[in-house]
Amino acid sequence: MVEFALVLPLFLILLFGVLEFGLIMYAKGIITQASREGARYGVMYSLNPHTQAEIEAYVQNYLEGVGFTGATVTATLGDPLSVKVDYSYRFMALPDFIAGFTGTLNLSADTTMRME
Repeated sequence: MVEFALVLPLFLILLFGVLEFGLIMYAKGIITQASREGARYGVMYSLNPHTQAEIEAYVQNYLEGVGFTGATVTATLGDPLSVKVDYSYRFMALPDFIAGFTGTLNLSADTTMRME
């Protein structure tokens, strides 16, 4: 019982740390895919080229569709076109424990594509 009482807190911190790391990697993958989608949307050939506001709205809609709100999207028009997504990740598995040490984690994804 004594060993269990000593090891259980460390085991739980490790377990929730692994869970939190998986959630962070998931969030990074989502914002990376959102920046790719926005860049692809912006560089596709059309008779009326997409504006910066249209590209940013497209990425925001993509992020809201998967449940991510509060991201900052910046599209830079030109050749090549660049789309940057900044997201402030809030810890979920151990929010009070981790956030006390680090605060929030700022994730960023940037995609650059040439115009078609």
